[in-house]
Amino acid sequence: MVFFGLGGLFYVAVLLINAIAILSEDRFLARIGWTASAEPAGFGGPRDDASVKARLINLVSSVRTVMRIPLIPINFLMIMYLLVLG
Repeated sequence: MVFFGLGGLFYVAVLLINAIAILSEDRFLARIGWTASAEPAGFGGPRDDASVKARLINLVSSVRTVMRIPLIPINFLMIMYLLVLG
């Protein structure tokens, strides 16, 4: 039962971050209009009235930028843990 406890929450968080990190901006995000260039001028600055879509685009872009390198060792350790301890 992997989905009980903090271990399951960790697995779900890593899998969701992996899913966001591998989204291709050219192939997938541009088709649905979720690129930074799809937003009006002034996007990216700290605004209180930014739309939900603009905030989600900013979140996806931030996760793709910041978490790409740390995900490599995290995924490696998670795979080794699952292989050894099942």
